[in-house]
Amino acid sequence: MSSHQPAEDLASSRPELETFSLVLGGPLYQLLNRAHLGDVTSHLQLRILVLSGICWLPLFALSAWEGTLFGSGVAVPFLLDIESQSRFLVCVPLLIFAELIVHQRIRGILAQFLERRLIPDHALASFHRAISNAMVWRNSVIAELLLLVLVFSSGYFVRTHTFVLDASAWYSSLRNGQESFSFAGIWFFWISIPITQFLILRWFYRIFIWSRLLWQLSRLPLALIPTHPDRNAGLGFLGASAYAYSPLLTVFGVQFAGYISNRILHDGAVLTDYKPEIALLVAVGLVLVLAPLTVFAVKIMRAKRAGLREYGALAAEYTSGFERRWLHTVDRDGETLLGSADIQSLADLGNAYAVIKEIRPLPFSRDTIMQLVMATLIPFTPLLFTLFSFEVILDRFIGIVF
Repeated sequence: MSSHQPAEDLASSRPELETFSLVLGGPLYQLLNRAHLGDVTSHLQLRILVLSGICWLPLFALSAWEGTLFGSGVAVPFLLDIESQSRFLVCVPLLIFAELIVHQRIRGILAQFLERRLIPDHALASFHRAISNAMVWRNSVIAELLLLVLVFSSGYFVRTHTFVLDASAWYSSLRNGQESFSFAGIWFFWISIPITQFLILRWFYRIFIWSRLLWQLSRLPLALIPTHPDRNAGLGFLGASAYAYSPLLTVFGVQFAGYISNRILHDGAVLTDYKPEIALLVAVGLVLVLAPLTVFAVKIMRAKRAGLREYGALAAEYTSGFERRWLHTVDRDGETLLGSADIQSLADLGNAYAVIKEIRPLPFSRDTIMQLVMATLIPFTPLLFTLFSFEVILDRFIGIVF
């Protein structure tokens, strides 16, 4: 294959890249596809309504039938359980919406390896083989079965020890020290919560596939460009993958914010009690999304060292000739200094060398980190009103901005 072949031909010459998607595969996708809900674009709203409806509507109906919808006889009625409302009406839709974002962006990111000529001709087969292998992992029936086993085994322990408040609620009641689940509670613990846990674990599995694929690509003999203006030797486009996963971090924030809201509203907790946990959540989210990109650090720094060495030698040769011509001779080969192209060439060489010196080992910026942090923390904003009045928050916001 010629190195001068158009990028579009390079992408279309192998079907692996054209059909690649982290989300269009697996048993659950096939099940949704048979139910005419598999398309992540045209069926997005319907999928959100169906999955959120399965999680939330039976709980609403059963709570109304059992008289725990508004608070009759229980300390925590269904409609005042902020954690459950946010989980099924916000988190589930965001988990599904994130599929659309990842589906649209990740394939384009992989295509840039070809568009930027980063994959040499002799490594193209390995590049497409890595993509094909990732799709095999994505379609694994065993993997999703193991996720289901995890949800319905250890997941039950997590559900009953994490989501239960120390008071009678719409999903359970305390009588003589014994806890018994209502009909709504049975659906809650065995249908609704497992669905959300499975969706989250499935996202963890997809990130694992993405991480493995990036690691395989980092092993290829990439044709990096030290003078590329992205300051990442041509790999700066990989940072866009972090933005694709930001809705997932918002899901974690919404889920934990709902958990804290319940404790503040029903157990008398204070938001500041959870500062370490919130900081840990932000840190874990950053590691989850950005750590896969660090596998290219060695390659980028190797390109930087090679670039500094090669351009350093070139600069030494050029500046030596420049000085001999313009500083150490009188006639200057009959040319005038004004309008000489040698000055511009010297400046261009200096700019190229400066770009190489500024190469960063990680293909993401501080702006990327800040956006991910904000995506995680935005759900906690309403909880600030439990600490400060609206006027105080507004004054501090104005002070920060202006």
